[in-house]
Amino acid sequence: MGEVPADPRRRVPRTDTLLADPGLAAAVVTLGRDRVKAAVVAAQDRARRGEITPDEVRDAALAALPAPTPRAVLNATGVVLHTNLGRAPLSDAAVAAVVAAAGHTDVELDLRTGRRARRGRDALDALAAAVPDAAAVHVVNNGAAALVLAATALARGREIVVSRGELVEIGDGFRLPDLLQSTGARLREVGTTNRTTLHDYARALGPDTGFVLKVHPSNFVVTGFTSAVPVRELATLGVPVVADIGSGLLAPDPLLPDEPDAAGTLRAGAALVTASGDKLLGGPQAGLLLGDADLVERLRRHPLARALRVDKLTLAALAATLHGPGTPTRAALHAGEAALRERVERLRDALGADGCKAEVVPSAAVVGGGGAPGVELDSWALSLPGSYAGPLRLGSPPVLGRVARGRLLLDLRCVPAAADDTLRAAVLRVAG
Repeated sequence: MGEVPADPRRRVPRTDTLLADPGLAAAVVTLGRDRVKAAVVAAQDRARRGEITPDEVRDAALAALPAPTPRAVLNATGVVLHTNLGRAPLSDAAVAAVVAAAGHTDVELDLRTGRRARRGRDALDALAAAVPDAAAVHVVNNGAAALVLAATALARGREIVVSRGELVEIGDGFRLPDLLQSTGARLREVGTTNRTTLHDYARALGPDTGFVLKVHPSNFVVTGFTSAVPVRELATLGVPVVADIGSGLLAPDPLLPDEPDAAGTLRAGAALVTASGDKLLGGPQAGLLLGDADLVERLRRHPLARALRVDKLTLAALAATLHGPGTPTRAALHAGEAALRERVERLRDALGADGCKAEVVPSAAVVGGGGAPGVELDSWALSLPGSYAGPLRLGSPPVLGRVARGRLLLDLRCVPAAADDTLRAAVLRVAG
């Protein structure tokens, strides 16, 4: 009588053995033991039903686990501040600061005295040092919040005088007029869509005027028969001028001559400047308020300021961004064209050695993220078949480029040089 073959189900790995596997153990750290164990048990059940072999249980469990969200991606779109990709990537210094601040910190404690201290003093001091023209500074959770706080504290029940040509949509269907009116302020629109004069503003002023608002149209350009009033002239009207410069440029940048900066706007006479921290500044999402000491203090002490307060991680990242030697945003903006071409050519040659057909082509990168509309940055890209776009986007890591005339262009301006080998491997996986 022959020997009865062993039941293959007996070879299904034990749960504790699988949970000790390095890959699954690492997943426990980020997803929790219960979630990983459930995936292991489900894979074991599949093996017992004969759907997979016992040797495939470990990989099946890993495959069933959700990818971490949000996922890190390689931005090869040529858009430096891509809103859908989270705008500015943090510098290494800012990332390290966030990690350090993840535990208990001295965010509101003076370690020398053991007493309560000003919240976020390091970030605020760094911001004040970066813009000496500001008599005082404050930080809230985003750029729109900065403007809402200013409108609430300075013009609730009063009028905000603003040009019709500057009543912009700020993204995702949200519009500046709706944002401002939600604070209880009334809008006094002046001028026309394409032309507004100083006389238009002057005629609108009265006892109910809270402030004059100057908005930089940071994501579009109006050309032709146009006129707008600069902050320097608005400051002669005798009422506070609040200037929303949008992009968070703190000092002039020769690369972006038409982009207003905080220092220059304050010197021109603005009483208050509002801006974003996660655009040209290259830091975390935050709303920056800089200007007259009395106005900033009124905003800081307003009850709404508490609801708009930034957390310790943002403060840590902002301080490190301001103290640090440079940001990925600045590096991408000022990347040399020759160096970019050399990197793309090396990537092309490496892919060619593996049988992948790719071309080196000129590219026009843009600032994006509501900054410097109309400015194009000469760049270089790797041209691949358009059919690669989807698989690369769904790969690990996801790689995002842009499709033009049926070809996928991977612009390296925003891809760190250290990631070139990762990008090559991702393309090879798609090329087969």
